[in-house]
Amino acid sequence: MKKRYTSIGLAVLAMSLSGTNALAEEFMVGEQEPLTGALARVGTGMHEGIAVAVEVFNKTNGKHTIKVLTQDDESSPAKAIAAVEKLASQGVVAFTGGYGSNNIGPASDAANKLGLTYITSGGVDNGLVQRGYKTFFRINNTAGYQKAMVGVLDDMKVKSASVIYSTKEATAHLAEDVQKDLAAKGFKVGMHPFDPGISDFKPIVNKVRLRDKSEVILMVGYENDYVGILRAAKVLKPDVKAMIGVWSLATPKMASDFPDLMPKVYGTALLPYPTQFKTEEGKAFYDAYKKLYKKDPDYLGQFGYVQSMLLFEAIARAADKGTIKNGGIAEEMARTDRNTLIGRVQFTKGDNLNFVHHMGQHQGDKIEIVWPADAATAPMQYPGVPW
Repeated sequence: MKKRYTSIGLAVLAMSLSGTNALAEEFMVGEQEPLTGALARVGTGMHEGIAVAVEVFNKTNGKHTIKVLTQDDESSPAKAIAAVEKLASQGVVAFTGGYGSNNIGPASDAANKLGLTYITSGGVDNGLVQRGYKTFFRINNTAGYQKAMVGVLDDMKVKSASVIYSTKEATAHLAEDVQKDLAAKGFKVGMHPFDPGISDFKPIVNKVRLRDKSEVILMVGYENDYVGILRAAKVLKPDVKAMIGVWSLATPKMASDFPDLMPKVYGTALLPYPTQFKTEEGKAFYDAYKKLYKKDPDYLGQFGYVQSMLLFEAIARAADKGTIKNGGIAEEMARTDRNTLIGRVQFTKGDNLNFVHHMGQHQGDKIEIVWPADAATAPMQYPGVPW
């Protein structure tokens, strides 16, 4: 068992190494996350990545350490606010986590009122970065998902698509942006909104089958939505060449939970499965993830890790400058410019404009990256659907 230094021992060690009077400190960070409720699967994936970031940071920083306090928001906006307020009362200096723009919006509002930095990868609604908050940051955005969906359709050389999308803000905005992009390219696009509470997707899929007669179906929603749409499509068997979704679809968990629905289905994914890393940081992330969870990481864990490492590093820099208590963490986040496991991250008004997603496809017991071509680990199995 490795020797554990006391906080006093760490401080003395840091002073002797740096030659300064700066003390090593442990900082508490709040994690507000959907660990139960409709978004539990994705929240759990992000939570795992955050835990790995704590493990790697505390081993490699050499001075400061991080302790994460986690509060389940139960996939509820009201409970997301309550989670932020409770964690703030416990002395956290910043927040990482959150999933679903409708939860992240009010949670980050609460954090901003408290003057605390909030970073996420779970909210892509453009309104989140249009509020002008200096405390809010995200590492991904709608544009990155839009490029992936439109890009894979370009490679398929199709000319018609049906978009089945949730009327929630983030999903509706992405669907509308994709529709505009496709229409500008001369695609025929059928738009089919659905209420988030819907459970029977057969009437919508039947419209696509009988009226649209599109070459592909695009699904813009969340896990339960994908499952409902794919189940309806498997019954009605529309004459399409591909079923394409976005976040929370191309994951090992979806493959293991719904093996009959996932074959040949596409979804955004930065990592193939099984996972491969070539950089030193990637290998450290992978090794720590395997140690903690006895499985390969997926992109949700990768996102949680990246956003948290950027935050932890900003906290350490602010601590060294003595600016933690007067906005230093947000200032250091705004100065971020670093290559990460998802590519280069820089923030412009809280948004990472460098972000471009990849598209993965469930192929047998693997998830292969099939777009863009320079990142592909296997060719597309196209045409191909689960039925």
